Amino acid sequence: MTTISLRGNLVDIPRRRIFPARISIVDGRIDDIVELKDRVDGFLLPGFVDAHIHVESSMLLPSEFARLAVTHGTVATVSDPHEIANVLGVAGVEFMIANGGQVPFKFFFGAPSCVPATVFETAGARVTADEVGALLDREDVWYLSEVMDFPGVLTGADEVMKKVAHARRLGKPIDGHAPGLRGKDAARYAAAGISTDHECFTLEEALDKLACGMHIQIREGSAAKNFEALHPLLSSHPDRVMFCTDDKHPDGLVAAHINDLCARGVALGHDVFNVLRAACTNTVAHYQLPVGQLRVGDPADFIVVDDVTRFRVKRTYINGRLVAENGESLIERVTTQRLNNFHCNTRRPPDFRTPDERARALG
Repeated sequence: MTTISLRGNLVDIPRRRIFPARISIVDGRIDDIVELKDRVDGFLLPGFVDAHIHVESSMLLPSEFARLAVTHGTVATVSDPHEIANVLGVAGVEFMIANGGQVPFKFFFGAPSCVPATVFETAGARVTADEVGALLDREDVWYLSEVMDFPGVLTGADEVMKKVAHARRLGKPIDGHAPGLRGKDAARYAAAGISTDHECFTLEEALDKLACGMHIQIREGSAAKNFEALHPLLSSHPDRVMFCTDDKHPDGLVAAHINDLCARGVALGHDVFNVLRAACTNTVAHYQLPVGQLRVGDPADFIVVDDVTRFRVKRTYINGRLVAENGESLIERVTTQRLNNFHCNTRRPPDFRTPDERARALG
């Protein structure tokens, strides 16, 4: 039996209070929480969760992504393996799950719903409704990934609706992707079972989708940045918003992750507990994830920060294991089989000749 004891100011998000406490961890779970009268240093709070991300955009394996993310206090991600599936199909999804399972980090992968993304795309693979159903039947596939073909939902396209039906049959969440969709069309999209959207770029659009019953994932990634437009939702709808990055490039991940959005939210005057709901608890509740929330009996997934304004992470724990300390990852690198689906025939100069004299080469 492994026992760990830590002291700090415990941030109790549901009860909206902070108090000095000693927590005891036995075999990776919170065994006891004792409120103290003594003054203590540092703050203990649940680890951060990225509510929607394509790990592939970091250009890292899941295992390497985890090594960086934990230094910023991230303990889990809701991950859509759409990008690798677009190249390798189901084998790519299985690769991500297997590699992510080799490290002490909580990856929750979904079944890609739109591979290829559109009928106009040339992709390396196609994932059918039957294959989506088989993935969703697995215990280690948690949800139906973003349904990008929202026109297909609105028109009742057979293949799209079969995928949605598989998720509904199993009671697994269905993620959305419907940029600009408003009004009655947004309501019809949500009525099909779509429960989230991370593509809102105006506050008005987000409010429309909230009115339809959807949850809004406030996205701040390397390409699309919607935090400035959507942060008022932290105060108006604190129970219905989550933080996500969608696409996080490696240089951005080196610098910060969800911790940065927490600091920005508090700096803008939002209540710290509302900010932390978006960063730590709403995602866990929506997807019913086995991620600890600093309660007795929970997995010991938590972080130690200097304060609850800048959120500089001192230590990160997952299942009671120290995985990062003072900006240094303690997760060891793993070796893995590399998959490849790049095929190109030999090309010679005559292959590039064109009868159009206006053609130009880009250098």
